[in-house]
Order: sequence, then structure tokens, then C-alpha cells
Amino acid sequence: MPAIPSYELSGEVAALGPDANRLTVGDEVYALADFGRDGAAADLAVVSAALLAPKPRTLDHVGSAAIPLAALSAWQGLFDHGGLEEGQHVLILGATGGVGHFATQLARHRGAHVIATASDADAARTLGAHQIVDYRRERVEDVVEPVDLVFDTAGGELLQRAPGVVKDGGRLVSVAVEPSARGIYFVVEPNMGQLEEITRLVDEGALRPEIDSVYPLEEARAAFDRSLQPGKRGKVVLRLT
Repeated sequence: MPAIPSYELSGEVAALGPDANRLTVGDEVYALADFGRDGAAADLAVVSAALLAPKPRTLDHVGSAAIPLAALSAWQGLFDHGGLEEGQHVLILGATGGVGHFATQLARHRGAHVIATASDADAARTLGAHQIVDYRRERVEDVVEPVDLVFDTAGGELLQRAPGVVKDGGRLVSVAVEPSARGIYFVVEPNMGQLEEITRLVDEGALRPEIDSVYPLEEARAAFDRSLQPGKRGKVVLRLT
């Protein structure tokens, strides 16, 4: 501290460094930026050219900015760390939140059987969940058969009970907090190649971001407060206008 927050962005290339040969000023790009630099909640951001991908053609910058961190977290949690494959069963904790709503769609697209914890069953079903657990009224261990993967995006009591629904040889992966028992916690990493694949899925209509709310940069404090509140559907976005 002090530091500029927010590491996912969508915008136009304003200027180029000497080695950014594949880009042109005016290109519309998006990225998960390097956590070692200041973030993107500012009028201008410096981002490595190696991390920038063309933004989805089918989305504006608000929709595109909602994708990189959350979708990459979902991709890496499900496939890199979770090893999810077609035909397997996955339980997604927090399935309609910022990371969870991408995880639900990606798991369904991969051909997995998707079980979702969510307070809004209709939203989870629209995203592709086959089975919905209302965590306010049901205990996952009472209504879910053992699964190949639990992917946690929420932490808390749900994560504490999650080991009880992981089958022998299964995996527990969390992007929220360190699991207390046999599980993997990871921090998402920028990855342009994966982001390009995510872009393709978005433009093909197989993946879409959910926008919970949009705030002007001047109301960034309110935006961060909103991002910490329970019950969100999708991402909170800052708009620089």
C-alpha cells in the first residue's frame, strides 16, 4: 500500500512499448493483469503485451471486463487443478457468483454432470446445472451422492462440509480459502492462451458473463463493498466514463 486495485480489464490500447509488436494502438483487448503491478482501477493501466487477448467480438467492454479473473479462476480450478473430464460429477459451491457462474457453464460445456449450490435455483439451472442444492434448507451431504470434484468459490460452512461428498480418489479445489482437509487452494494466474479459448466460447455463445452491477470509477468504494456482499449474481464492474 498504497496500490491501485482491480486486475481484470477491457479497453483500447493507448500506447505501445518497444517489444509489443503484435498489437496496434486502438486494438480492443482484455486481460487478467500481472498482480505484481498496480491494477486497472485508473484512467490508464500498464499491462504486459504477453497477457493481452482480443476481447470478445460479441460483447462490449463492460461485459468483457467481467470475464478474465473469474473465468480463468473457473477454468484453472476445474481443469488444471481439478482434472474435470467429460462424464464426471462436479459439485460447485457458490454456483451463481462471480467465479461460480463461469464454472457452472464451463463444467456443463465440458460434458460433466453439474451439481450447484445456489439460493436462486432458476439462475443455476439457466447456467446449466443439472441438480441444485438450496444450501439454506438442505445439507449437501444429505442430498448429493459422492462426486469426482468439489469446486469451491464461497468458503465458509459449505466448504467445511464438502469433504463428506468427495468420493475416494476425488478432488476438492477451492479458490476462496485453504480447505481444512484434503484439498487444493490456488490463486488464479494470468494466461493469455486460456483467455483466447474463453473468448472463443463467448463468441460461439457457449459462455456468457453475468453482470451484477456497474459503478463509475468515482464510486469504486461502493463497488468493492458490493463485491463482498452475499447473494450476488455475477460480477461487479467499474466503468471508466
